[in-house]
Amino acid sequence: MNKNVYTLVEISLLAAFIVITGSFKIPTGIPGSEFQLSAPIAIAICAVFGFKKYLIAGIMSSCILFMLGIHTLFNIEIAMVYRIVGGGIVAIFGTRLPVLIVAGPIGTFAARTVLALTLQIPALSLIIPAIPGMIFTALTSYPLKKIIRRVYERTGMKKYEKVV
Repeated sequence: MNKNVYTLVEISLLAAFIVITGSFKIPTGIPGSEFQLSAPIAIAICAVFGFKKYLIAGIMSSCILFMLGIHTLFNIEIAMVYRIVGGGIVAIFGTRLPVLIVAGPIGTFAARTVLALTLQIPALSLIIPAIPGMIFTALTSYPLKKIIRRVYERTGMKKYEKVV
């Protein structure tokens, strides 16, 4: 298999992984604030595969969910802001533990703030219910990164991709 085919398959699988994990909602006890499992996984994917592959996979996943009628333009707006901010933090500052702890919550904060501006409502009304998910993302992004990296390194495809 050549590198281009491997990269295409890899990004497609990452997009599918984001779609599937985004469908799992974890209740937080606060009405309307259920949390998507894809948030910490997204940060871990960015840390292991890099920002470019993560962003392309994320765009693909948003397109798939939109075409299936599962996501609206508001969902896409939230996801893209999260990806650019959270993934951008990982891309700029690296994959060390402190960076992965703050990247997801800052991405969520930015996404909720932009949505509040779009809807012309107070940002705190969207940010406060997201706090449990922000904490969960902060606690799980680094362990998920280690798991995903271990699986990636065991695939035997090192000759095609540089392991970060």
